[in-house]
Amino acid sequence: MEQNQEQEVFSMPRIGDAAPEFKAVTTQGDINFPSDYKGEWVILFSHPADFTPVCTSEFMTFATMADQFEEANCKLVGLSIDGLYSHIAWLRTIKEKIEYKGMKDVEVNFPLIEDITMDVAKKYGMIQPNEDSTKAVRAVFFIDPKGIIRTIIYYPLSLGRNFDELYRVIIALQAADEFGVATPADWRPGDDVIIGPAGSCGSAKDRMDDSEINCQDWFFCTKKLDKKTVLDKVLKKK
Repeated sequence: MEQNQEQEVFSMPRIGDAAPEFKAVTTQGDINFPSDYKGEWVILFSHPADFTPVCTSEFMTFATMADQFEEANCKLVGLSIDGLYSHIAWLRTIKEKIEYKGMKDVEVNFPLIEDITMDVAKKYGMIQPNEDSTKAVRAVFFIDPKGIIRTIIYYPLSLGRNFDELYRVIIALQAADEFGVATPADWRPGDDVIIGPAGSCGSAKDRMDDSEINCQDWFFCTKKLDKKTVLDKVLKKK
């Protein structure tokens, strides 16, 4: 007789969806997500486990860059399925004992969510059973000030994240919103930006004749957007 085996389905939200809501205990107190972060960008990211070396290198890097993200109007929120006391002990160990790439005495001040039940991880599809059924993969969700998911990046357990890229993404998303443009491959503030495709033959011709727009062809047009203009809009004024 054939036996039916039920397999739990781990869904994940998509780009453009409202970020799934949850309440959680963290190393910085209770949070109500994403409503506590209304009006700000948030990076919600997961890691497989406390007291693991790749995760340690990532948390030290994120903590060291926290001020940069703060200036870009972006909060950081971490998660693993470990308990609160494990989180606290691990973060204390990082500060007191670990040195990596010249970083030491690193204090992690952003919230790290306790998710022993895996409820939050499951809501966000952070559990990938073919990778590991009891640990979250390295998921990264970029959530805008309206609580909408704008970018999703997933890494396997063995691969540490590129934090320069995560910072680039948060700046590029805000620049695209602010100036109504798209950003090409490897874009950094100060690089040319992409103008969206023309909606008619007439507007395409006008665009080709515009001295401020560089069109290689009707569908591929760029324009200058200087670094100061971008950063003046994106970064908080001190």
